[in-house]
Amino acid sequence: MAYVINDDCIACGTCVDECPVDAISEGDIYKIDADACTDCGTCADVCPTEAISPA
Repeated sequence: MAYVINDDCIACGTCVDECPVDAISEGDIYKIDADACTDCGTCADVCPTEAISPA
């Protein structure tokens, strides 16, 4: 099960550097590639707005 980013995302970029498989792409609201996500949860741990959660 991949993680997802919701509308609370402020596009700060903190999660991008933490993803070990580069599954996060930038935008107004960042997106996680479900096929690449390994469900490690590192991105959710560092998100300052708690915008990332398991799908």
